[in-house]
Formats: sequence, C-alpha cells, structure tokens
Amino acid sequence: MNRLVEIRSQEFLCRERAALDVERRVFWLTQAQEWEQRALDEIAYHFRECNLTEPQAA
Repeated sequence: MNRLVEIRSQEFLCRERAALDVERRVFWLTQAQEWEQRALDEIAYHFRECNLTEPQAA
C-alpha cells in the first residue's frame, strides 16, 4: 500500500500545481487525473490479489 500513498501524493502535487499555475492549469489537472486513475488501478490490483490468496469457503 506504500505505492498507493506515493501515487496519491503525486496526484495531490499535480492538483496543487494546477491551483498555482494558471497558465498550465489544464495540463496539471490532466496529470492529476492520470495519477488518480493509477491509484484506482492499484486499488483494484490489490483487491484482486487479496481475493486470489484467500482460501475458498466449502
């Protein structure tokens, strides 16, 4: 889950830059959206892995 924290940090930094850099706001918001999607992919991957290693109930 450390990877998720790193990804969310990058997303936050991009959103912060968007707020400060008016001329490149669209660029930074696009970057933030890409990081957000990476975070969602990481969460989905984590849950798939957890479900694969859980024993099946009989």
